[in-house]
Amino acid sequence: MSCDPELPRIGAVSVLGAGTMGHGIAQVCAAAGHDTRLFDADPEALDRARTRIGANLDRGVELGKLDAASRDAALDHLRIEPGFESAVVGADLVIEAVPERLELKRELLGRAAATVAADAILASNTSSLSISSIADVLPGQERVIGLHFFNPVHIMVLVEVVRGDRTVERVVERARDFAIGLGKQPIVVRDSPGFASSRLGVALGLEAIRMVQEEVATPQDIDLAMELGYRHPMGPLRLTDLVGLDVRLEIARYLHDELGGDRFRPPELLQRMVNEGKLGKKSGEGFYSWD
Repeated sequence: MSCDPELPRIGAVSVLGAGTMGHGIAQVCAAAGHDTRLFDADPEALDRARTRIGANLDRGVELGKLDAASRDAALDHLRIEPGFESAVVGADLVIEAVPERLELKRELLGRAAATVAADAILASNTSSLSISSIADVLPGQERVIGLHFFNPVHIMVLVEVVRGDRTVERVVERARDFAIGLGKQPIVVRDSPGFASSRLGVALGLEAIRMVQEEVATPQDIDLAMELGYRHPMGPLRLTDLVGLDVRLEIARYLHDELGGDRFRPPELLQRMVNEGKLGKKSGEGFYSWD
């Protein structure tokens, strides 16, 4: 790990939200040796997160990617926390990983800001919302940053470090070093609609959906075109199923509102599938069957 010794090390980490992204972020933080607290207001979400993290670590042992001692150490560094205050007190870094609703993210980070130290970093895992807009109502806007992880977090290497309009360089560098310490490859991007990854990925995914709508080819063949022709590890339609068609629709609407034009106008097929409850893997059906 090539962390700058002049920057204070991030020790305790609080992750707010125990869903698909939150439990994965908590897992990699604990595995890297950070004292990690995972909070969710829903006790069932915390139970599911505990089970998923344990299963992921066990699978890593089975595959020889880590030994049993490393798995046990990761679990020792993780605390499942149903209380908000006890989850964030003393944290050097708070990462919210709740649904893509601006007011919800502001509320949780605002509550955290009132509890943590003045130099603690407040981070959002948003994939598209403006970091500057999230920071607008928070105290200490200079310490608010985006840390956009990718699903599944314990496998995907990329982390987008998103610099808000008022984020200071020291916070950017601490966040970047933190990501490196997790074994990730950070890229630093300016706060702009969709950042780098979502803007490119959603554009490709929406065009693939339009091609299905126009019966250019089957979803399977469109995905194969990108996997075999462009060496993408996964085609855009299978990826849409994993992300969730509802999530992709919400991001497309946001990017269309922010950037205009037709690039991000949601295709009729995507809107119809979401209305029919075909949300991808989580509902069992999307462009693929996940039974």
